[in-house]
Amino acid sequence: MTSRVEGQAGAQAPERVAAGTVIETDISARLDRLPFGRFHTLVIVALGITWVLDGLEVTLAGALVGALRKEPMSFSEFDVGLAASSYLIGAVTGAVGFGWLTDRIGRKKLFFITLALYLMATAATGLSWNIYSFCLFRFLTGAGIGGEYTAINSTIQELIPARVRGWTDLVINGSFWIGAALGSFLSIALLRPEVIDPAWGWRIAFFVGGGIGLVILLLRTWIPESPRWLVTHGYAAEADRVVSGIEKRFTDEGITLPPPDEKRRLKLKVRSHTPLSEVAGAMFVTNRRQTLVGLALMIAQAFFYNALFFTYALVLERFYDVPGGDVGWYLLPFALGSFLGPVLLGRLFDTVGRRPMIAATYGISAVLLAGVGYLFQLGVLGPVGQTAAWMVVFFFASAAASSAYLTVAETFPLEIRALAIAAFYAIGTGIGGVSGPLLFGTLVETGSRDWVLVGYLIGAALMAVAAVVGGIYATAAEGKSLEDVSKPLASA
Repeated sequence: MTSRVEGQAGAQAPERVAAGTVIETDISARLDRLPFGRFHTLVIVALGITWVLDGLEVTLAGALVGALRKEPMSFSEFDVGLAASSYLIGAVTGAVGFGWLTDRIGRKKLFFITLALYLMATAATGLSWNIYSFCLFRFLTGAGIGGEYTAINSTIQELIPARVRGWTDLVINGSFWIGAALGSFLSIALLRPEVIDPAWGWRIAFFVGGGIGLVILLLRTWIPESPRWLVTHGYAAEADRVVSGIEKRFTDEGITLPPPDEKRRLKLKVRSHTPLSEVAGAMFVTNRRQTLVGLALMIAQAFFYNALFFTYALVLERFYDVPGGDVGWYLLPFALGSFLGPVLLGRLFDTVGRRPMIAATYGISAVLLAGVGYLFQLGVLGPVGQTAAWMVVFFFASAAASSAYLTVAETFPLEIRALAIAAFYAIGTGIGGVSGPLLFGTLVETGSRDWVLVGYLIGAALMAVAAVVGGIYATAAEGKSLEDVSKPLASA
């Protein structure tokens, strides 16, 4: 037993000790000294699948535009943007509501609540009968995914060793694009008249998404509650059992674990919850610099990604006469470039460092976006060339976007981590993500390449500002324990 209640040394801690009691623990040190192993790989797979689902949802919605604009749905281009924004508004709502709950009742419980909401809502989307029902179900689907973001990002940070936290976080967030590739393939298969009636193909695509969610629900049953959350909320004995179980996975494989660093033992005062006044103080007073950085990164990447990706199918149809059933082929290169970016660049965030890599990925993305937008305005690229150019842009932009989630997840105290992720996701998505698709949908509908270029330049400017802010003010968190990056509010 390596966590003890102050004043009860030598005695086993009760299942839950009273709020205000001081607990001394080395839980964090024990987790960070673990080698990267099979357990962590399983965590990546089981939790990263959330982003696969999100990628599937976003891509399906984009690739199925052609089918939704036909009978019986008959969506206009504005309707397409409205549906995209409904999904994002739902994600914002779910992130805030479930983020608050995640910090209060734990990470694991929220896994199941939010995923269950997702699978029911996405299946219901396949039963939509008009734009209003479609937007309602997209809103609820987004709420489930938004809630997943907060619980999953918190757990990733709290289970993965510090020395590989950056790469792991970027890869998990980048797995969004595995879902994007899957969504592209589904749309290609299900929108072929020779395969299935297109009027039913888009509905089946959403049913498949719900089915995948059900499988994932079963896969997650083995994931433990975050030991860091447990000990902070007074469950010292349970936290020890969880960590001992993780350690046993390694010793059973013949790995000898080094002793935890005794200098990293923490004294924490147990709390049942964190008052909102303390949350506000932590975000806007104690950590106001981190708040500035988080807002800049999240707003820029949300506008960039949601504006471009949600509306690319419209661009292909309006400016390149690409049939709706073929859009999936053009989204696949997007997915490939965007997944390879975090995988290949992610390790540099742990070695070169957070600040230089944030500045580099955001800055390069800004320059490339402006350049490719200019080529689009000139009309010198066909649909294949334009897509290849976006593939290069998104290689860097995907790593940048994933680093935004890494930054806001690791630079705030454990007690408010999920709510902080939710707040930044909500603000970033609310300002950049919701406005982006609506703006671009309107710009594309004008049929003017000049106006679409204006949208691209707005995205480039936001990414450039984020590059400067992140490069100067971001926290150099590489290789550091979460508790060293941001001291727990419960520290005694």
